[in-house]
Amino acid sequence: MPKRVLQGTVVSDKNDKTVVVLVERRFTHPLFKKTVRRSKKYKAHDESNQYKVGDIVSIEETKPISKDKTWIVVASQASAQ
Repeated sequence: MPKRVLQGTVVSDKNDKTVVVLVERRFTHPLFKKTVRRSKKYKAHDESNQYKVGDIVSIEETKPISKDKTWIVVASQASAQ
């Protein structure tokens, strides 16, 4: 089974070897036919502490690393600022 890959923005890098990534998804509401934005925060593993707040990163699903960390940062793009 392929691993899920999501793209989002780093909103916190205060934890050691961990970043919090805000992933936003957009979809059309089934009844009102209006585009709706929903967001969720994921904790992702960052072994070298190289990603900072504002960076746009891709995260990939992996085996559980800790209680609530089951994602790992795989790639980065230019910062959002």
